[in-house]
Amino acid sequence: MRRRHSRHILLFHLFLFCLFLVTSSAIHAQSETPADTAAVDTAKVQIEPPTSVVVTDHKYDDADALELTWVPSVNDRVPGGKVVGYTVFRSINEREFEPLQELLPGSNFYLDESLYRDTLYSYYVMAYSRNDSARSVATEPVSPQREWLHVDRAWLFVIALLISISVFYFISAAKKGEDLFIRKIAGLEAVDEAIGRATEMGRPILYIPGILDMDDVQTLAAITILGHVSRTVADYDIHVRMPVSRSLVMTAARETIKASYQTAGRPDAYNDDMVQYVTDEQFGYVAAVDGIMVREKPATVFLLGAFFAESLILAETGNSINAIQIAGTARPAQLPFFIAACDFTLIGEELFAASAYLSGEPKQLGSLKGQDVGKFVAMVVIIIGVVAVTLGQAFDVAFMQEIFDALTYVFSTQ
Repeated sequence: MRRRHSRHILLFHLFLFCLFLVTSSAIHAQSETPADTAAVDTAKVQIEPPTSVVVTDHKYDDADALELTWVPSVNDRVPGGKVVGYTVFRSINEREFEPLQELLPGSNFYLDESLYRDTLYSYYVMAYSRNDSARSVATEPVSPQREWLHVDRAWLFVIALLISISVFYFISAAKKGEDLFIRKIAGLEAVDEAIGRATEMGRPILYIPGILDMDDVQTLAAITILGHVSRTVADYDIHVRMPVSRSLVMTAARETIKASYQTAGRPDAYNDDMVQYVTDEQFGYVAAVDGIMVREKPATVFLLGAFFAESLILAETGNSINAIQIAGTARPAQLPFFIAACDFTLIGEELFAASAYLSGEPKQLGSLKGQDVGKFVAMVVIIIGVVAVTLGQAFDVAFMQEIFDALTYVFSTQ
C-alpha cells in the first residue's frame, strides 16, 4: 500500500512539473511577440513609384473621358509585395494636384469620366505601403477630344449604304414603269371583297382607327388605308361610320374621306357625320362602338391602328354580329385576339406596308422593296454567323476564329 501511495505522489509531482514548464514557455512567448512586432513595424518598407504613366483620349465619346494607364510599382509585381494601394491625382488647367480616386493593389488602369472639352488635365499616380509612398512623374496636360465616326462599327455603315442604294434603285425602277413584285397580303386583298359584301347586303361599314392620336405611326397607317377604303366606298355609294376617340384623328379622317369623294366625282355625297368623335376615355369609347355594332349591325368592320385591352371586346362583338372583320396592329400583345376573332389580320409591319401596297406609288413601292433587300442581307449574315459558330464548336475548327478576327480587323481599319 505504501509503494502504491508513493507512486501516486510521484506521478502527481511529475504532472505539476510538466504543467509548470508549459505555462512558463507560453508566458515567455507572449512577452517576446510585442517586441518582435514592434521591430517589424518600426522598420520602414520603402517602395518604388509606378512608371510609364500615360494618359490618352477615350475613343468614341463626346469628349468627356480620358484613359490613364501605368506600370505598377516593382514592389507590387513581386511575391509578397508591400504595396497596399494606389491613388490617382489630377490637375485641371495646370493648377494644384488633388486626389481623385483610390485603387486596389495591382491596378494599372483608370477611366476619368464626366470631363469637359477644351480643358487641360494632368495626372500622376502614387503608390502606398504601410509607412511609405512614392509618386510617379506627372503626365503632360491633355484635353479630351470628340470623334465623329466610330470606325469599329464600319460594318453598320456598309449595311446602311447597301439598303440606301437598293431603295434608290427600286424607286428609280418603279418610276420607269417596271413591275416590282410585292408579296400579296391577304388582309388587303380582301378589302374590296369586304366592301362589296356590304354593298350587296345594304348595310354600313364600320371603320375603327385605334385609340391613339395622330402622333402614333399606327394611326397614320390606319388613316392611309382609310383613303383607299373611302375611295371604294364613294364608288359603291355605301354608308360608312367612323367613331374616333381623338379630335385630331376626327379632323384628319374627315379630310381624307372628303378628298376621296371629290376624287370619285361625288363631293355632294360626303357628310361630316360619317366621322364622329365619341370620347377620349378608353372603355367609354369601347362601349359606344359596341353599341353601334349591336344596333346597326355593319356588314364589314375594320380594326386598324393601335389597340390595347379593348381589342378583344371589339373583335368579339364584331364576331357576334357575323361581320367580316379586317384587323391590323403592330402591338404583339393584341395580335392573338385579332387572329382568333377576325377574318383577316395584318400582322406587324404589314400594317405599315399597306399604303405602298394599295397606292402603287413609286416612292413607297421602291422604299418597301429596298427594305426587303436589307432584311434579306440581315438574314444571310445571321445564317452565316450561326453556321460558322456551330461548325467551330462541333469540329473545334481553329481557323474559324482567325477568319472572324481578320474580318473584324478589316472592318475596324476601313
